[in-house]
Amino acid sequence: MKSLVETGKAPFFTEVAEALGVSIENGRKAVQALFSEILPGWVFPKTDLIVSLAPFNNLPNQYPITVDGEQKWFGQ
Repeated sequence: MKSLVETGKAPFFTEVAEALGVSIENGRKAVQALFSEILPGWVFPKTDLIVSLAPFNNLPNQYPITVDGEQKWFGQ
């Protein structure tokens, strides 16, 4: 969430792995585990790419979010 708020983009599982100090494979598994059990969001079907993490969406859509004149987020 911190990365998404700061950059406007959800992290790749490789970035999650680096932040957690684990292998890339364990980073991928961590993303899958979070979205299958804990977090209100989802990954793109048949991938490990984060699409949505409430209240944000990683894909551009009709709900742009602008803060202090900067638009880099989209709503869920």
